Amino acid sequence: MEDRLTDDERRVLLRVARQAVSEAVNRQRRLPLNLSEFSQRLQEPGATFVTITSRKGALRGCIGALEPNLPLVEDVREHAISAALEDFRFAPVQPAEIDDIQIEISRLTLPQPLEYDGPVALLDKLRPHIDGVILTDGVHRATFLPQVWKKLPDKSAFLENLCQKMGVPPDTWRRKKLRVLTYQVEEFHEDK
Repeated sequence: MEDRLTDDERRVLLRVARQAVSEAVNRQRRLPLNLSEFSQRLQEPGATFVTITSRKGALRGCIGALEPNLPLVEDVREHAISAALEDFRFAPVQPAEIDDIQIEISRLTLPQPLEYDGPVALLDKLRPHIDGVILTDGVHRATFLPQVWKKLPDKSAFLENLCQKMGVPPDTWRRKKLRVLTYQVEEFHEDK
């Protein structure tokens, strides 16, 4: 990603995410953000995923957007709350867990179509550890962030698991041409 955030902007976004999670989990009233208090870049539309893990590394929630619809700082705030309370795969984060979680933010580039002719060409064009991948098949759609390559380094296994996440058979990517988009992320997390 070329247009990287400054260290200060990253710290601000992590602080906003942490405060949003704490307020939401403790059912405190959420005040609107005053965008003028943030840098111009944090006021511009941005797309992020916010991932919450325990200090031991167990996933507790991950929610985000693939395209920018909100100011970046607002996008982070909304997805931090959603990751903590609304990821259907996990029970909501509880107040007692607040000190035991770590927040990671992934700022996305705009997804770009990946043209390919058949499953072999698709495998050849994938760039592990660089690209996030979006698969679409009709009404089904799913994505894996580039960080998922650490757990699924084999390209075929990566696509099979992404198909399963999308709700279709794991070999769908081999049997039919899916719409494939790729994107990159700027990832940063709390130092706890």
